[in-house]
Amino acid sequence: MGRFTAIPQDTFEGLQIDAGVLLRNFNPDHPVAPADEDIICATTGGIKASCTPEFTDLGEDVDNCPVNMKELKVLKGWTCTLEFTSLGTSPAGIKLALGCADIDGSDSTKIVPRKDLKQTDFSDVWWVGDRADGGFVAIQLKNALSTGGFSLQTTKAGKGNTSVTLTGHVSINAQNEMPMKFWSSDVLGATDEFVGDGTETDFVLSHTPATGGIDVYVDGTKLTETTDFTVTTSSGTSTLQLTTAPTAGKVVKANYIYAEG
Repeated sequence: MGRFTAIPQDTFEGLQIDAGVLLRNFNPDHPVAPADEDIICATTGGIKASCTPEFTDLGEDVDNCPVNMKELKVLKGWTCTLEFTSLGTSPAGIKLALGCADIDGSDSTKIVPRKDLKQTDFSDVWWVGDRADGGFVAIQLKNALSTGGFSLQTTKAGKGNTSVTLTGHVSINAQNEMPMKFWSSDVLGATDEFVGDGTETDFVLSHTPATGGIDVYVDGTKLTETTDFTVTTSSGTSTLQLTTAPTAGKVVKANYIYAEG
């Protein structure tokens, strides 16, 4: 084998695998499995994310100026998109594909396109995928709006699908913030759930949380660390200790990040 027939030793760790998922909400500081209500739709054929710069060459009309002189190159902005094929035909999914539309207030099954654009038509959208090492890759499309319209393709004895193109936009309130952001991390996320019995305050976690990397909720109410709970680790086992025992039937949820090993 030649000296230059080689790949980086961390190739496996950085591989992005599977199609990933489109989400309404995601916190890269706590990359836990998404709640079902945050998943936008099922997709087929994967998701294409693009972030393309647009340049102007100020020297293009200057006599004797070489093409693409770097000192005269100006970045105009970025065109950022998420393209995917949706398998869903829910009212929310159709509204997303239309962009400028409303779900009828008196008939939740009816979606009506509008002749005008509202600021509420824009919303952030996340794509999140797995890395081979158990980490994640995430892309946030800021102020996303469907710019490809609605297109439903049906097939004989098969599934109908909708092609969607979401384009990110700059806000007048944050003009230096470009429409797309990226994360790639080997951080692992976990969610542990327990059910209170009215007396138990200690709950054994599946992993040892990273420092400052845990959120704890009781029936959806977020608790404050040190005041409402602490985490102790002994002999490789981490225990969530609540100040007050949850009443019987209340769900205790711990979202946290941890290091593999």
